[in-house]
Amino acid sequence: MARWLAIFEDQPEEQSSLVRKQFAKDHLDYLSSNEHGILLAGALRDEPEGGTCGGAWVLEASSRADAAALCENDPFYRHGVRKSYRLYAWGKAPVFGAVSL
Repeated sequence: MARWLAIFEDQPEEQSSLVRKQFAKDHLDYLSSNEHGILLAGALRDEPEGGTCGGAWVLEASSRADAAALCENDPFYRHGVRKSYRLYAWGKAPVFGAVSL
């Protein structure tokens, strides 16, 4: 298994807010039902109290294709809230010791 970092870019808020509200529960249910592969997930904002502009996930998957499938099957991605994503193999710096997620 490898760890991956997915960085999502959302559609502009004015284009995605209704779809986001419609599929928010499905999105959270998806994260919960895939906790074996999506280890950590959260929204990205330009400012702490600002609107959501994307998301970031730490994934554990056997291959890039498996990690991409997790990203692309998310209801927010399938229904157009997410404009795009970038996927990187990720390894923590050794000075931080063990990381348990």
